[in-house]
Amino acid sequence: MKISAKGRYALDLMIDIVQHGSEKCVSIKESARRLDCSQKYLEQVAAQLSKGGLLHSVRGSSGGYTLTRLPREYTAGDILRITEGSLSPISCVESGECAKLSECGTIDFWTGFNKVIQEYVDSVTLDDLVRSKEEKAGNNYCI
Repeated sequence: MKISAKGRYALDLMIDIVQHGSEKCVSIKESARRLDCSQKYLEQVAAQLSKGGLLHSVRGSSGGYTLTRLPREYTAGDILRITEGSLSPISCVESGECAKLSECGTIDFWTGFNKVIQEYVDSVTLDDLVRSKEEKAGNNYCI
């Protein structure tokens, strides 16, 4: 399993909205500038997150995006599943459909691996990601 650029930008965008949208909508143009990414690409990511119910879109000159919930109520798993789809390492673990499932020597490994992935991404909140970014920014000093 490999997380795509869309998944990585989705997490970054959500963090940016928390950091810059406490009292206003966050414009994709400004987020794209801060994240050093294409505005058009970030618009696609935001639209997907909005369609998935994680962001609220506001039109107009002071429009942009806001969260639909508190940062502590989102998990990295929520965000990644919207942009990436399934996070399962192999398809038969999620679907349970395989002609050789009953004789598969590795299904227990894949099931355990999947469980670890799901538990981890669901244990990290958007609040945790924001705190981590802010801690790293606080350590960015020069003499």
